[in-house]
Amino acid sequence: MQGPAERRERVVDPGGTTGWTVVLAPTLTPWLVQRYGNARVIFGGLLSGLAAYALFVGIGMDWSYAAMLPSMLLIGLMFAFVYGPLTIVATEGIAEDEQGLAGGLLNSAFQFGAALGLSMVTAVSVAALGDATSPEAGLSAIRTTLLVPLAATAVAALIMATGLRRRPPTPAAESGEADEPVTISA
Repeated sequence: MQGPAERRERVVDPGGTTGWTVVLAPTLTPWLVQRYGNARVIFGGLLSGLAAYALFVGIGMDWSYAAMLPSMLLIGLMFAFVYGPLTIVATEGIAEDEQGLAGGLLNSAFQFGAALGLSMVTAVSVAALGDATSPEAGLSAIRTTLLVPLAATAVAALIMATGLRRRPPTPAAESGEADEPVTISA
């Protein structure tokens, strides 16, 4: 049996695997958005997350950190490619004096979504584990629980895929006129 000292030596900080996105998000993501548009970059990020969750569903008791690393890197890529463009989409076309309100609504939606997702994952985990206490049962519950973000990401990717179809230009876009900013009433 291992003591705390032996276990501590084997623990690796997974934050290092997603920390690189702090550099990627403000450098590569804007270039991709400029070149391909928000919808395609968000869709690519969601596909990255989908791959990450799909890879991680097969987690085993004998998995090393190196086996988990691809999933963690893909999750970091998803965050880098999704959050920035989502912010752009949520606030573009909003009147300048309403940007704060739009940003607040967006952040509230992110927080609500995270709370809802966490509660769904917890409920599935508790239901999947039941009264079992063995490590194998815990691992099985984790695998079942990973189906929640996998399904949520798949739904989000399907929704984003509908935005990838080319839309005909609006008459204002053809004439070079800008659209009127949208005003939000509180």
